Amino acid sequence: MTAEGKTISVVLIDDHPVVRSGIRMLLEQAPEIRIVGEAERGDRGLELIERLRPDVVLLDMEMPGRSGPEVMRLIQERGLPVKVLALSAYDDSEYIRSLLAMGAYGYLTKDEALDTIVDAVRGVAEGQEGWLSRRAAAQLTSMARTESNRGHDPIELTEREEEVLRCLAKGWSNDQIAEALYITERTVRYHLTNIYQKLHVSTRGEAIAWALREWDELEE
Repeated sequence: MTAEGKTISVVLIDDHPVVRSGIRMLLEQAPEIRIVGEAERGDRGLELIERLRPDVVLLDMEMPGRSGPEVMRLIQERGLPVKVLALSAYDDSEYIRSLLAMGAYGYLTKDEALDTIVDAVRGVAEGQEGWLSRRAAAQLTSMARTESNRGHDPIELTEREEEVLRCLAKGWSNDQIAEALYITERTVRYHLTNIYQKLHVSTRGEAIAWALREWDELEE
């Protein structure tokens, strides 16, 4: 179960039956995760999201008919309370960043999804925005390195901001960071807002990419 003992409800939307089967098989091994619906098209998937209101939706970005990005846009417009974990065959950094900016909580490349899907669903369900597969994180790290060479002002984090960012880079949720640092979750969010502004980023994943680039000891 999750930290709160709550079951995580999931809707899986992908037009490839083999991909859906592999993901379903892995998720069904996690006792706290329950797949409540599946769809092979974006329009049908959107109907399931509206009717079932799952905690997490695993959403393929490249589908015939209504695409993943279009489904994400409609989720935002309709104010549906679901966390989107994007699935894609691409690892282009601009593409990843655009989907995170659109509201995706995480991004997995399909060739890595089966290795990390359970952890990704758990993390996203707990509110870990910017959950990235290793390839996606590497692409954003490369992009951050390129942008840093364009001459931003020197970045100076406070001691507490650095502590929060190091916890973030470990993949911890806001609640976990708050517990570890003996501060409130609201204070964590306050520090993250300041961190994002100082790093010139807008997502959790980009902040993690910056930390991995700047702090060598965080690399595995």
